Amino acid sequence: MTLTLKALSALLTYPDEALARGTAEIETALRDEALLDASAIEGLRPLLAELGGRDLFDLQERFVLLFDRSRSLSLNLFEHVHGESRARGQAMVDLLETYRAGGFEPVGPELPDHLPMLLEFLAARPLDEAREVLADTVHILVTLRDRLDRRQSPYAPVFAALASLAAAPPAAEALAEIAAHPEDDPEDLAALDAVWEEAAVTFGPDPNAGCPAGREMLSRMGPPAQPPAWAGGGS
Repeated sequence: MTLTLKALSALLTYPDEALARGTAEIETALRDEALLDASAIEGLRPLLAELGGRDLFDLQERFVLLFDRSRSLSLNLFEHVHGESRARGQAMVDLLETYRAGGFEPVGPELPDHLPMLLEFLAARPLDEAREVLADTVHILVTLRDRLDRRQSPYAPVFAALASLAAAPPAAEALAEIAAHPEDDPEDLAALDAVWEEAAVTFGPDPNAGCPAGREMLSRMGPPAQPPAWAGGGS
C-alpha cells in the first residue's frame, strides 16, 4: 500500500472527527514514506493544522463551498474533461466496471471518478502504475492546483503533491483545453444553482460513445488494499 496516496486521498475527503484526529498520523505517514520532498510536505502543514484544530463546522462549510458547489473545482475528474457529454457516461461505466473487476465496490454517494476514491484505489497498486495513472490526469491536477492557489486555499498543496508524483508533466494542449472553460465562483450561489440545473448525465452504457484514453488509463488499475483508520474505506 502506498500510504502517501492514502494520506492525500484522506485530505480531500469531507472533514469529520476521524480525519481531525488523524492529522498527526497522516503527517507521520507522509514523512516516513518519503515519496514527497520536504517542501511538498511542508506545504501541506497549514491544511493539516486547520483540519486538526479548526472548528469542524467551518471546515465542512468551506469544503462544500469549494468542491461541491463549484464545477470548476469539482473533485469528479470526468467533469473537467467530458462535462455533460455522453462520453462521460461511458467513461464512468468503464471505471466502475474496472473497480468491480478488481474486487473494489464503491459505497456512498460519490461517483466513481471522485478523486479521493481513485487515489484510494491507486494506493493499492505498484507505485509505477499509480504514477502512470496520475500522469493521465495531471493536467486536471495542475489546473485545480492553480485555481485553488489563486484563492489562497490550503488545499492547493494537495494537488501540487499529486502532480509531483505523476510520471510525466501535463501537456500544454490538455491544459489549454481545460483553461478554455470559464471558472465559476463558489461564492455566487445564484449563478451556481443555474449551472447545476442543466441536464444530468445518464451514466449508462452507450455503444456509440466511448473514451479510449480513459480506458487506457483505467486498464492500469487493479484491486485495493485495506485503508488505515484515518482514511476511511470505499469497499
